[in-house]
Amino acid sequence: MIRYVEYFLVALLSTMAGSIAGMGGGVIIKPVLDALRHYDVETIGVLSAITVLSMSMVSVVKQWLQGMKLSPSTACPLVIGSIIGGAIGQALLKSIIAVTAAGSVVTAIQNLILIIMILGVFLFMKNKARVKSLALKGLIPSVLTGGFLGVTSSFLSIGGGPINVALLIFIFSFDTKMATVYSLMVILFSQISKLAGIAVTTGFGGFTLDMLPAMVIGAVAGGFIGAGLNKRLSEKTVEICFNGVQLIVLAIAVFNIMTNLLYGR
Repeated sequence: MIRYVEYFLVALLSTMAGSIAGMGGGVIIKPVLDALRHYDVETIGVLSAITVLSMSMVSVVKQWLQGMKLSPSTACPLVIGSIIGGAIGQALLKSIIAVTAAGSVVTAIQNLILIIMILGVFLFMKNKARVKSLALKGLIPSVLTGGFLGVTSSFLSIGGGPINVALLIFIFSFDTKMATVYSLMVILFSQISKLAGIAVTTGFGGFTLDMLPAMVIGAVAGGFIGAGLNKRLSEKTVEICFNGVQLIVLAIAVFNIMTNLLYGR
């Protein structure tokens, strides 16, 4: 019972903090689960992916009810790319696990990549006004961008909200609100692709998913609470939260690298 409460709180607080900061909770949940060290890397990936999928489905429905507008010429290639990327990311994860035969090494690799990407987002958002966006359009840039984001989202087992938003702003010159909407679509379909790949290959029977109901309930509740708080806070406070959450994720990722390389799993 205690562990159910623990995982409920992890999902609740992660998504609440992520929603307040405008970056989603998936990028927090995965490194926190790594730090808890209760499950192997593949089980953590599935727990995180299903939780992130639940969050993104709720967010997409909310956006749709609020009159979400997407350009089919951009959205469709992004979705196609994210589906392909999600499958590639999952296959890449399985291959690296098979080659290393050590979950601790894979976890360290995932957290190292996460550190690099979060640092990139942090620097980009700090200097966004001085960085000229590429303002690309068309089928190929959309498919490639969706593919890259799908690979990272699936391989790292995160939603990738802040990473997606930053790259979409840089590549397509979207404003933050529009980038967030497209990011939700990428997250949704990349996680569906990842989980569908697992379903048709190994299935879910080999994973310990007893904590999943508590995590999904906590994630959905945290998303609603965080979104409500986000609307009440000033832009300056939200920006402080955004930077603070990124620093917390970086600290957890560094901790995960050290513990997994020093102690293994």
